[in-house]
Amino acid sequence: MERKDLVTFKGNPLTLVGGEVKVGDRAPGFTVLDKDLTQVGLADFSGKVKIISVTPSLDTPVCSLQATTFNKKAQSLSPDTVIVNISMDLPFAIARFCSSQGIDRVRTLSDHRDASFGNAYGVLVRELRLLARSIFVIDKADVIRYVEIVPEMTNEPDYERALAEAEKAAS
Repeated sequence: MERKDLVTFKGNPLTLVGGEVKVGDRAPGFTVLDKDLTQVGLADFSGKVKIISVTPSLDTPVCSLQATTFNKKAQSLSPDTVIVNISMDLPFAIARFCSSQGIDRVRTLSDHRDASFGNAYGVLVRELRLLARSIFVIDKADVIRYVEIVPEMTNEPDYERALAEAEKAAS
């Protein structure tokens, strides 16, 4: 499935590939890699509220800001809430980024191998083979409670709205 006219990169329209998820849908499973190449999936966060922060590449200013902002915000969240960042970055690059930026409260994962997450959540950018900047909040029962696909990939997401939706899902 392809969707056009939802996102741009520096004003240029892009095509999103994969299934579309909506609020109220059951969260699709996915398989991504941790920094040490361990496979990780949705089931690894069972029983938690999940904020999935999706970035095109951590090695860019806006993506770095997104990861560090969520890392700061994570300390004030319920212990039942986890923040996960997924990008197409290689696991080794993710490890270097986290080390240099002090990212210790956000679980950073790579979708580079199979684009499993990108296809399942409909945020794989066909033209760039990157993920569109987006946020998904998934409750403890694995139901999607919030979706934001940022229309211009060089813009930041609405952090406060995502955090408020996660807080609602946790209560």
